[in-house]
Amino acid sequence: MTVMIPFKDGQRGLDWLALTDALAAGHTLPKAEVEDVFLYRGNNTLLNRSAWIKGMGIAVKCATVFPDNKAVDKPMIGGAVNLFSDDDGALVAILDFHLVTKWKTAGDSLLAARKLARPDSRNILIVGAGTVGASLYEAYSAAFPDAKFIVWNRSPAGAKAFQKAMPDVAIAEDLEAAVRAADIVTSATMSTEPLIKGAWLQAGQHVDLIGAYRPDMREVDDEALLKSRVFVDNVHTTVGHIGELKIPIAAGVIDAAHVVADYYALETFTRRGDDEITLFKNGGGAHLDLMTSRYILDTWNAA
Repeated sequence: MTVMIPFKDGQRGLDWLALTDALAAGHTLPKAEVEDVFLYRGNNTLLNRSAWIKGMGIAVKCATVFPDNKAVDKPMIGGAVNLFSDDDGALVAILDFHLVTKWKTAGDSLLAARKLARPDSRNILIVGAGTVGASLYEAYSAAFPDAKFIVWNRSPAGAKAFQKAMPDVAIAEDLEAAVRAADIVTSATMSTEPLIKGAWLQAGQHVDLIGAYRPDMREVDDEALLKSRVFVDNVHTTVGHIGELKIPIAAGVIDAAHVVADYYALETFTRRGDDEITLFKNGGGAHLDLMTSRYILDTWNAA
């Protein structure tokens, strides 16, 4: 029997720390086979992201992106995640697209922060006051319960709306000052030009980058990469595909070896000292959708 898991009910019982443990365990299994397929019609897009992990199963995440829907007050993005059995290929669950995306995206970053950020981090800056920023607030609050949060957004109105939903979050008016004062900087913007400058980074910080996903997108400049030990969730879905790393590698600023490791070498995700700057690039990937979907289904079944 196929289980249907909607957004609201599907969140019951989920735990950010347990999710990161599940993601870590998923990377002890054989490496995922991953494939993305895009179809286009005018401004509209159909994206299918597929992953198969031996011992875990198959996930196909289908997303439709219809930008013109915003003009008629309809959701721009729709979709679902189909989860199949590894044993016989049977469809075991259909999960809400936004449920999986929320927990996968923020959980991906949180796993790296639990390994790389200083445990005594108390000041967390969220750059970007969108939906992902709200998820990052939830996730980081779970791992750093004593931390104070501050948000910076290009639009002051967006920052105020964020604060209205999360009243204990302060608003930063000056991005440079906020970066300099932070222990952790987590950024989820749609920027194609670097927002965060390496000159602003301070010893002991952890930088978490989520927003850039296209070859022309970057959130930090070259100096930030050169000053940091750089980690990614998956070398094969980031280094040659996302501008954050692809652009400086093509320009000869860094080479691929500047990336220390990905989650398939999670034991290397360590801080060498309190003064070191660590940087993590969250690239997402269908294998993480599969691991997250499996965690959500297991939690659902246990309840």
